[in-house]
This record gives sequence, structure tokens and C-alpha cells, in this order.
Amino acid sequence: MTRAVLSLGANLGDRAASLQSAVDALGEHSRILAVSPVYQTSPMGGPAQPDFLNAVVVVEADDSAAALLAWCQEIELLAGRVRGERWGPRVLDIDIITFGDLASDDPTLTLPHPRASERAFVLVPWLDVDPTAQLGGSSVAELIRVVGTAGLTRRDELTLVVPSGCG
Repeated sequence: MTRAVLSLGANLGDRAASLQSAVDALGEHSRILAVSPVYQTSPMGGPAQPDFLNAVVVVEADDSAAALLAWCQEIELLAGRVRGERWGPRVLDIDIITFGDLASDDPTLTLPHPRASERAFVLVPWLDVDPTAQLGGSSVAELIRVVGTAGLTRRDELTLVVPSGCG
């Protein structure tokens, strides 16, 4: 089993339902260890678009990183994601942030995620579920101090539930 950190985001349709459906689907093929609180974030780049809801899920996967990526892309497709404009709006986005200690510069799956250290919407929820988290040799807490938390709002009224039999 390999511990993986996944970032979820949605800014089209019922954003909270999209995140919950992703958690449910992830629980079908991996053991969910933790689900962060939900945050609302301003979009980074791309066209004018609605705010995102974001969360982090920590899982134990028994497949390869490539197999986990394929499953994440299938979950996105089932949610209605259409890949279009880079950094454009989306019904669901799932990024693999880390997969154990695996480092990869493969353009299909670069690990750790190359921009995670710049994204408060990944780092803050990750720190919520793992106060000792490390990314690229730096503590996630220190990376947050560098990038700040502007545009990030915790939405405590929105809770993602781990499906029965998971975690």
C-alpha cells in the first residue's frame, strides 16, 4: 500500500456534491485515511470563472501511481468533466500531489505535483489532516508561510463524509 495525497477542486454545478462524489469513488478503490475540511478559493489564472471548492484526501492505494491517475481521470469523466482550456472552469479536478516517495518527471504524471508548493488551496487543507506533512524537503507549514492564504476561506458548514467501510 502506498500513501497518496490528492487535491480535489470543483467550480461548476453543485461543487460540494462533486467533491463528495469524488470522495465516494476514491473509497471504492483505495483506503481513505483522511479528508480535509472544505475551502473556498479564488481561481488562479485562466478566464473569469466562479470560485472553487477545494479539499485534500489522503489515501492508501494498492495500485501504481499510473493506475491511480487513470482512476482519478475516470472519476472526473463520470462527474462530467470535459478537458478544455488550461486553468479553466471544471466540474471536478483531482490532482495527485504525492504518491509515497515517488519522484517522476513524466509529463503525464509529474510527482510530486510541480505546482503544489505554490498553492494554498492544496497546502492548507493538507496541513489540516497532516500537521507533519512534507513536500519536496520542506514542511507544508513553512510553504504556507511563504505563499500565504489570501483568497482562501474555510467552509465549515460543508463536510465531506468518508463512505462506510473506508478509512
